[in-house]
Amino acid sequence: MKKLKIIYKALVILLIINACSEEDRSLDFLDNVAPPSNVAASYNLSQDNSGLVTILPTAVGATFFDVYFGDASAEEKGVEAGKMAQHTYAEGTYNVKVVAYNTKGDATEATQELVVSFKAPENLEVTIENDIAISKQLNITAKADFAATYDFYSGEADVAQPAASANIGDVINYQYATAGTYTVKVIAKGGAIETTEYNGEFEVTAILAPLKSANTQPARDAADVISIFSDAYTDVAGTDFNPNWSQTTVYTPFELNGDAMIQYSNLNYQGIQIGETQDISGMEFLHLDVWTADATELDTYLISVASGEKMIKTALTKDAWTTINIPISAFTEQGLSVDDIHQFKFEGSGSVFIDNLYFYKASSAPVAGVTPLTFETDYELSSFDGGSASVIANPDTNGNSSSSVLELVKNAGQLWAGSKITISSTFDVSNTTITAKVWSPRAGLDLLLKFEDATPWPNTVSSAEITATTTVANAWEELTFDFSGISTSVDFNNLVLIMDNGTEGDGSSDFTIYVDDISTSPVLDFEPEFILSSFDGGAISVIANPDTNGNASAMVAQLVKNAGQLWAGSKITVPTPFSFTGGTSVKVKVWSPRAGLDVLLKFEDATPWPNTVASAEITATTTTANAWEELTFDFSGISTSVDFTNLVLIMDNGTEGDGSANYTIYIDDISQF
Repeated sequence: MKKLKIIYKALVILLIINACSEEDRSLDFLDNVAPPSNVAASYNLSQDNSGLVTILPTAVGATFFDVYFGDASAEEKGVEAGKMAQHTYAEGTYNVKVVAYNTKGDATEATQELVVSFKAPENLEVTIENDIAISKQLNITAKADFAATYDFYSGEADVAQPAASANIGDVINYQYATAGTYTVKVIAKGGAIETTEYNGEFEVTAILAPLKSANTQPARDAADVISIFSDAYTDVAGTDFNPNWSQTTVYTPFELNGDAMIQYSNLNYQGIQIGETQDISGMEFLHLDVWTADATELDTYLISVASGEKMIKTALTKDAWTTINIPISAFTEQGLSVDDIHQFKFEGSGSVFIDNLYFYKASSAPVAGVTPLTFETDYELSSFDGGSASVIANPDTNGNSSSSVLELVKNAGQLWAGSKITISSTFDVSNTTITAKVWSPRAGLDLLLKFEDATPWPNTVSSAEITATTTVANAWEELTFDFSGISTSVDFNNLVLIMDNGTEGDGSSDFTIYVDDISTSPVLDFEPEFILSSFDGGAISVIANPDTNGNASAMVAQLVKNAGQLWAGSKITVPTPFSFTGGTSVKVKVWSPRAGLDVLLKFEDATPWPNTVASAEITATTTTANAWEELTFDFSGISTSVDFTNLVLIMDNGTEGDGSANYTIYIDDISQF
């Protein structure tokens, strides 16, 4: 088996190498491949007294398996994921061992019991219970002597039966579409032709109200919130949550362990009359938390005294809290005036529970000790006529140990396509010898470096340019640009970079270079206050904000989930540990291409994964598409004694990405309150 593992691993690595270009042959990503987990086996016994058993090995992250049958026979090696092994047993009880391997050859094993008997199962015990937290879900367990597996028949007319199967003693979690009383059946099976049955009536119940409160709301200054209904803040006095608008909706105050909520049943439409007209023009978002057992969406209206009503539709998740943050701009873009809001209106169907209804804006007073991550630098990157510029992780630290560098790409376009660095002050060019570290894919590449004043091109008044040529390929070197004679009285605040001026690029690696440590004053070293990295198909970079509507920041972080592992993501490492002594709520501005995208935020200690000692993670879900919104992550209970230095971000954990726009998001202003 050891030889097989080595051969398999070598083949995997060989395939990866052959798929990569010469400059892209790093196998470091294999270090992040997790060992297989949740190793198990499902049994299927032929009910013909033959003793033939089909075994399906399963595991998360496994590529192939070895199956040890537990008798004197040889194991079956190299069973591919999704394939099965078969073995004929004599009557008896066996310990079947499954060893799962990942692409690196790392192994995880598990052993479970198999009973092979040619007797009909005896002493069948069946336990059926309604799940206490999941609506309309039954948890079924069957135990019996001489049995190996059991089938569950749900009694639903429109569902193929048996509805589920499991090894004897394992739990089946089965969710019905509709609550009600059903005739259920459990059949225990072994290796014999004869089976043993349980039949009975069982009432499947629905959970019609929340069993837990919505996430704890962040601490906010009074000036940053206008609260209509929330235990976390001071509400506007005199608000009527059930004005008589001739609706069929039934309003009922609801309380869960001291937490007050609004319950609207039999919803068609429902109004709220605010105690006093509110000017919300200084607020950024409308927030509310909604729980429902049967509604699929909710229409939320803001109503202005002067300009009437405008609506935003939000999808709801059944049997769970849906956190909704609607940008105020989503209403103003429809022509709603927001300096005279006096009513809400909700439309939908079914029943909803509403909590934490308020307007808010980003706080001006973050928790002390936490470093806000804003992705802003003291310069601005821009490009023109086919150029592209972004700050990325240094792809080659041999000869340049910087963690971040500037990537320049010349795409198809104009012959002079390039990029520009603009600083808020001016460049000090009193030292007229400028140096820059450059990594080029080829010797003989020309790099033009040009200083310009603040007047936009082509009306630039003053400029000075020098071209230097690379002498090595696929390595860092320092180029020198001699600006003798440059005017020291001009306010130069733009630095233009053009590769191979006069030749059209094609966006390939042949027209991609990296630049670092430009020795002007200020020195441009492209180092952030934190380190960005990615794993298993994730990608992160700092780019110019593609949508300043709802977020005026110049720079944001772009996250992409490419094809790879289901958990592909990115990581932000800070030099000083995050502190949770002042607050445990984290908020992040997120731009998503679709509503319903899950963003997992995870704090980890400094120990590299998979050996991380301490971590804490929360997932929040986007509610809008193609717009900025603020997501809140409640880390109540997180340890304040752990030095968390890594912040991990994963979109749609459990779903493989494809690198498309559908798996590209932007984040900004990560802060703690």
